[in-house]
Amino acid sequence: MTVAIGQSIPECAIPATSGLTFTPASAQGKKLVIYFYPKDMTPGCTAESGEFRDNIEAFTKANTLIVGVSRDSLKSHDNFRSKLELPFELVADTEEKLCQLFGVMKMKNMYGKQVRGVERSTFLFDSSGKLAKEWRGLKVAGHVTEVLQAAQAIS
Repeated sequence: MTVAIGQSIPECAIPATSGLTFTPASAQGKKLVIYFYPKDMTPGCTAESGEFRDNIEAFTKANTLIVGVSRDSLKSHDNFRSKLELPFELVADTEEKLCQLFGVMKMKNMYGKQVRGVERSTFLFDSSGKLAKEWRGLKVAGHVTEVLQAAQAIS
């Protein structure tokens, strides 16, 4: 079962950067953006994470937390976060628990071969913890602005 509009994330606990553990309750009373990306240090993922970083003040003003998720290790996430100076946590979903809950694992073409990977996707939860909006299979350009506008429009 995947999380659908109007539903909450089932309880789970997944390791995150800064020695933290991501749980749905960690965003209680705030809006939450969870963005799934394929791989640390790749061009599209670097651009997307950088755009979230560059808009952190506006997201904070909109009472919205940001969390990035990929299947990379905590060590990889720590390096990526440090290099880009990301002011939010990255979740190391090495066991694909969140990926499965959100149905973001897809077959993709990479250099002419079919590979299983994370489909770039973003999910916005309202302050009561319910999924308000989702973007799947998205393009990076302009996406963060769209997510910010949606976060500003909901309670």
